[in-house]
Amino acid sequence: MSDKAKDWVFDDPRLKKLKQDYAAYTEEDFTVWRILFERQMPNLPKAASQAYLEGVDAVKFTADRIANFEELNEVLAKTTGWQVEVVPGLIDDDLFFGLMNNKRFPSSTWLRKMEQLDYLEEPDMFHDAFAHMPLLVNQHYVDFLENLSGIALKHIENPWAIQLLSRIYWFTIEFGLIRENGELRVYGAGILSSAGETKFSLSDEPTHFPYNVRHIMSTEYWKDRFQDKYWVIESYEQLFESLPEIEKVLEEMVAEKEARD
Repeated sequence: MSDKAKDWVFDDPRLKKLKQDYAAYTEEDFTVWRILFERQMPNLPKAASQAYLEGVDAVKFTADRIANFEELNEVLAKTTGWQVEVVPGLIDDDLFFGLMNNKRFPSSTWLRKMEQLDYLEEPDMFHDAFAHMPLLVNQHYVDFLENLSGIALKHIENPWAIQLLSRIYWFTIEFGLIRENGELRVYGAGILSSAGETKFSLSDEPTHFPYNVRHIMSTEYWKDRFQDKYWVIESYEQLFESLPEIEKVLEEMVAEKEARD
């Protein structure tokens, strides 16, 4: 898709015009947010990337207030220019990448129930907001998201290409680690929203690899258990600067599959 048509996603009838109805949150919703926040936040000063911790301060997330997207968008507008786009839940790949290619981060507004505190099949607002949004104030991080999405849109008709790119997204944005001051730290949202995987990912149990595009694209991931492999970036600049290699390796692996088939 050309840059000229980059904003096509906002005219797509599948994308409903939704807003966060903050007044509709129940007492249980606030309790769930507080429990999850207080369960995880004390672990993060020694486990999370410095950029994430700075982001939490910037967006002013606290235990006693569910994230308010209107306030959050004001912060993002002044930092990286991104915004949060409310979606009902999981959306089609082209809408997902189309939004992020336009500096819009898709997020649900519903929170899990008390009986779902420990496991949830579909990401809820706590995952989307608490784990992802603090890093939206980091310029290299959002530039990576925007441009990775642009690559995905070029290949949106090819399921194999999207699967390869989903592995990059999974092992970076969702389950990525970063080395800061010689120590492993977490920046992946799937880890940041899980107290158990935060501890596990930084332990000696899983295997840690230096960031390698082809290696990641050649590795399948799990959705129903902790990962046993994690890739470590040295900086968010490294992540952003790997985009040309991602596109090159993607095209090579797509061509390799076509030759086999």
